[in-house]
Amino acid sequence: MSEPLLSVTGLNAFYGRAQVLHDVSFEMGREPVAVIGRNGMGKTTLCLTLMGLMARADGSVRFEGQELMGRAPYKISGAGIGYVPQGRRLFPSLSTEEHLEMLGSGNGGRWSKQALWKLFPRLAERRKISAAQLSGGEQQMLAVARALLGNPKLLIMDEPSEGLAPTIVESLVETCAGLVQEGVGLLLIEQNLGVATSLAERQLVMVAGEIATETSARALLDDPAAQQRYLGVMRVEGASA
Repeated sequence: MSEPLLSVTGLNAFYGRAQVLHDVSFEMGREPVAVIGRNGMGKTTLCLTLMGLMARADGSVRFEGQELMGRAPYKISGAGIGYVPQGRRLFPSLSTEEHLEMLGSGNGGRWSKQALWKLFPRLAERRKISAAQLSGGEQQMLAVARALLGNPKLLIMDEPSEGLAPTIVESLVETCAGLVQEGVGLLLIEQNLGVATSLAERQLVMVAGEIATETSARALLDDPAAQQRYLGVMRVEGASA
């Protein structure tokens, strides 16, 4: 059996004395995996912990067999993990192009600045515009482009569809599906059931800081009771919802 791309074992995370993640464990290869759950269940804390951004955490995070726990965030990124944070986390005063230039010229992989202009032609048109003047959809494109410039083997995306118009969500799904086809691993953190099930067959359900169960996109779409229990939705939303 080949080595998992990402192996998480016994992961715990704390804010002060409050424990948010409780013994989280899962493995994934190159196949896309979605982590779903209601707000406040620990999904964003999971992302922060994987990226080395939590002050207090323990457990094991192995990427391509190498232990990442305890490493600085820039070293985790350098190991091949790209991160698209919830809320984009852009610098309002920097232009679109400056966001990409601050990361350097890439590492000689698939994604260069010019390749990203082709992937997101709208960003190329607005390369001199500050992030504060971009639309929500354009800001999300920039957040994805910034993560791709490091040519990651695994892309962690935290609530990428949040606050976006339906047509922009559809475009985002198409872009992510294209990256998966190119061999980029995808760990998708989502509350939008349509997006999660469109991109990933494996669905990890997070409840109160734990992986409560693992299911499939097909099983979840066929089970309205589970949708209500885990996500609070009364009907299945399409990817454009």
